[in-house]
Amino acid sequence: MFPLNLPRIFPTVYCDSDKPVDAPTSRAVSAINTVKSAMTVPENELKRWRRTFDTNALTEVEGQKYLNSEQFVNAIAPKGDLYKIGRAQFATLFRVADTNKRGLLTWDDFVVFETILKRPDADYWIAFQYFDVDESGTISYDEFKNVFNANIGPDAIPFDFDCDWVKLYIGKKNGAHVLGYNEFTQLMKGLQGERLRQAFKFLDKDQDGYIRPEQFKKIILDIAGHKLSDAVIERLPTLTTLSPGGRISYSEVVAFYNVIREMDMVERIIREATAKSKDGRIDQSDFLNHCVSSTRYSLVTPMEASIIFHFAGRGNPTQRLALVDFAQLLDPRWKAPSDAVEAKPVASFKSFLHEFAHSAYNFGLGGLAGGFGATIVYPIDLVKTRMQNQRSTVVGQLLYKNSLDCVRKVIRNEGFLGFYRGLGPQLIGVAPEKAIKLTVNDFIRGRAMDPETGRITLKWELIAGGTAGGCQVIFTNPLEIVKIRLQVQGEAAKLEGAVPKGAVHIIRQLGLVGLYKGASACLLRDIPFSAIYFPAYAHLKKDVFHEGYNGKQLSFLETLTAAAAAGMPAAYLTTPADVVKTRLQVEARKGQTNYKGMGDAFVKIYREEGFKAFFKGGPARIIRSSPQFGFTLVAYEYLHKFVPYPFNGTSREVETRLTSQPEDMAQVRARNALRILLDVHGDFGRRSG
Repeated sequence: MFPLNLPRIFPTVYCDSDKPVDAPTSRAVSAINTVKSAMTVPENELKRWRRTFDTNALTEVEGQKYLNSEQFVNAIAPKGDLYKIGRAQFATLFRVADTNKRGLLTWDDFVVFETILKRPDADYWIAFQYFDVDESGTISYDEFKNVFNANIGPDAIPFDFDCDWVKLYIGKKNGAHVLGYNEFTQLMKGLQGERLRQAFKFLDKDQDGYIRPEQFKKIILDIAGHKLSDAVIERLPTLTTLSPGGRISYSEVVAFYNVIREMDMVERIIREATAKSKDGRIDQSDFLNHCVSSTRYSLVTPMEASIIFHFAGRGNPTQRLALVDFAQLLDPRWKAPSDAVEAKPVASFKSFLHEFAHSAYNFGLGGLAGGFGATIVYPIDLVKTRMQNQRSTVVGQLLYKNSLDCVRKVIRNEGFLGFYRGLGPQLIGVAPEKAIKLTVNDFIRGRAMDPETGRITLKWELIAGGTAGGCQVIFTNPLEIVKIRLQVQGEAAKLEGAVPKGAVHIIRQLGLVGLYKGASACLLRDIPFSAIYFPAYAHLKKDVFHEGYNGKQLSFLETLTAAAAAGMPAAYLTTPADVVKTRLQVEARKGQTNYKGMGDAFVKIYREEGFKAFFKGGPARIIRSSPQFGFTLVAYEYLHKFVPYPFNGTSREVETRLTSQPEDMAQVRARNALRILLDVHGDFGRRSG
């Protein structure tokens, strides 16, 4: 039916043939292997590996490129901070990659190693291959012992390989009992605990269950020094202050080790507990209570909690601590912030310059973001203004039935460009308007914020927003009055045949004092608007979308939703003040009511048009303000992200592997494999390398 001449992969077999069925031909095997290989290693992955190999393979022998040990480290080591794991220690993994023991890696060797790193258990697999010296697929007692001893220094605490614990895993029966891969993984997971027990027993010469502080420090440095920050290492001897006697018990050593082993779980509990705390701080009781409520079993003992708060609180475990206080315990890369030794006269001047520069930076980004948001929603703003200026008591002046009718008539009478009448002055004014609002809000929030917890009270949130709204009126009022008069000129030209005037003519006509007509109503609108908007935006991001929770960064849609939703109540609840401001700033035509001031306008509008008149254009105001501030805040946030302030100081954020950005999984697994080996001894690989 389909006469296609396709190449055969499998041989033809006839049912009446006496010939036994052969195994698939070499061609079939080759095809199957090709398919499997293509499914396992995508082409783009091979290209990436090839690029990495070619970039780092600087050794050439007989026209062929090779990686030596140093070049191999450059190819596979993470590019980030390697302070607690020496870069040279990654050369330990070179022994696993160099299966031919030539001291050089070919392209094929590198592909094999990178493919191993794709395994979900690559860390334990690489560690197993390191100990499997004879490449037999199993690890004998002598192999394990020899590799172990070859990678620890002469001053290391001795390890008894004839102990019962080792025999349970590598018991000798006619010298043939060996470790398989699965047994090896469990042995490595429990090795640190056995080393801890043996080290304590070795140092406890009088067998009374106590050792000296310096001996405790020696044990921890041997088995877990790479997991602790320098600040914690320096304070290790202070563990003796938790109980009287000046020495450290075995239970305290085990408790400290348990904290290190379960550090990821400890960090999650601390982050969740501080996030839910009202003041952003927790004490030991808060920690234990949250631990009980968030885990199936209470995995942290009171002694372990005391140790956590002892080191985080720098010897004062009873105080309430913020997340930043736990940083030195959670992050082995943590360094103490540099403290000024003495106050210098220029320090205050430099601080002033820094704050001024940072405010100018925020001002510039705020102006760009404001212009972007205003341009997007300007047609909606024009419709809103014309609806609010419509006087329902004047016969023949009811031009628009609703907002949609207004849109249709603007297009019919003025064309599409009619929607952007007055945009020029709007953009000139909106840049400083939005810039000063965003800058003042950020400045006051930054001053009122707790530097350790990053929290700010609701009172100061309202003050920051309200002050920002009040400050913007300096630019808003002249901008609004010129914009409004330009926006209503189109309908006046239609009714009266008047010639539209430009912005310069309107400014000259009003004068400096006239530009601030209706300023009181503008203040009545902008102060509560910003006081509602900025706290609502901050709480929507934090409480609804959980920004910062375990390092979460909001997506574009989440940021836009939070910014737009916060504008809805702020816009609608301040509509009455916006209606009054519009009536005061529009030049009244013949037959229309004149208003003497804000109070007079409120009274006359209520008397002539009723309470509903105060919410004219309310829906249009929501439709305009919500997306405008949504796009403005999104633009402001993303400008900060893509154009960062160049003189930022040290961040107070606690960044760990739990919250760090996703890394290349191959590099993560290579580092984790090295960490498993470092659990044997902190200097693992230094001596053998």
